[in-house]
Amino acid sequence: MSEQYAARTTRYQGAMMVDICDLDLIGTKLEQDGLVINLTREYYQQEVIEHSYARELLLKCDIANLVGDRIVIQALELKLAKEVSIRKISGVPFLMIYKFQHR
Repeated sequence: MSEQYAARTTRYQGAMMVDICDLDLIGTKLEQDGLVINLTREYYQQEVIEHSYARELLLKCDIANLVGDRIVIQALELKLAKEVSIRKISGVPFLMIYKFQHR
């Protein structure tokens, strides 16, 4: 079975930003310590992508907001972040990456 993700790409202040969520999390609501996060199709699912395209997006983006075990593991495997940077909300990993670049 192939790994699928919900993904959205946008431009933010000249940077490429990606939001990627494990597809099976779409439609869920995570709650912990007063924090509520709705993983909605409207926000995250601009398109459904496969593992290889998710990898490509992670490598070329400037900013990444990632939700879910599979996509966060992929970012760690690409050495884009370290485990200490991962936050778990209701047991679901969240990872934000900002790549500083000199222009």
